[in-house]
Amino acid sequence: MTIREMLIGGDLSLTPSEQRIVQLLLSEYPTSGLGTASRLAKRAAVSDPTVARLVSKLGFASFAEFQAELLAEVEKRVHSPLHMMETKRQPEASGVVPEYMASVETALRQSQSLTPLAAYEKAAQLIMEAKGSVIVLGGRFSRHVAGMLSEYLNQMRPNVRAIADLSASSFDTLADTSRKDVVVVFDYRRYQNDVISYARQAAAHDAKIILFTDQWLSPIAEVAEVSIVSGLDVASPFDTMAPAIAQAETLVAKILAVSGEKPLLRMQRLESVRKENSITLDEPVSSQ
Repeated sequence: MTIREMLIGGDLSLTPSEQRIVQLLLSEYPTSGLGTASRLAKRAAVSDPTVARLVSKLGFASFAEFQAELLAEVEKRVHSPLHMMETKRQPEASGVVPEYMASVETALRQSQSLTPLAAYEKAAQLIMEAKGSVIVLGGRFSRHVAGMLSEYLNQMRPNVRAIADLSASSFDTLADTSRKDVVVVFDYRRYQNDVISYARQAAAHDAKIILFTDQWLSPIAEVAEVSIVSGLDVASPFDTMAPAIAQAETLVAKILAVSGEKPLLRMQRLESVRKENSITLDEPVSSQ
């Protein structure tokens, strides 16, 4: 479990002074925890012993141990593919495929334990009950998973909009965002500033945020109603998107299971339009 997960988990019994430290740590995560204990205490307007008590409640023997864990977490979050190339052991060429596939299987299994089942139900409810639009976006790689999910969601409800690339015009859409809307965001380590900014501004307009992220948690987790978390570390310098795709498809399956006939009726209407316009090749091709 990461330090951020400990802080937002709600399992700690905290005094008001300790809560102020937690709020400061989360509001400027992780930089607020990288100075001295005295500086953290001063900024939170608490005593040095209060910082020590909070660190102890988190399970650390000292502030130095807490900070070392935080630094290790930061290092994992900011690893670039280039850095991964330098630090990860590369398998022999003949073993690349089986080792990589095995590591993806491990990431998929890990992802099952990182997100409670209730998160999928909550996300499905938010999406299908949204009175306004459902806006879906992601980062450099994850936007492609976001695009897949938006196409699925468009089969099941109207007013689904995908933002393929965040431009100045994309940010203009925030002017019309309100509490009626849901924003589904994919953001994984090496978190993108533009994606984070869009999500935070949408949340400030009272839109509900559903976040797909990794176990180190995008900063968007601070404003998300639901976070769906996946493992992504594999035998490659590049993180895997396989768990993200699986989780997006799991959410689709959950929506179909809990939404009654509404998705089915919309899919039937769409199929009629497609048939009328010969969109797909539905007849078997004869071989002559």
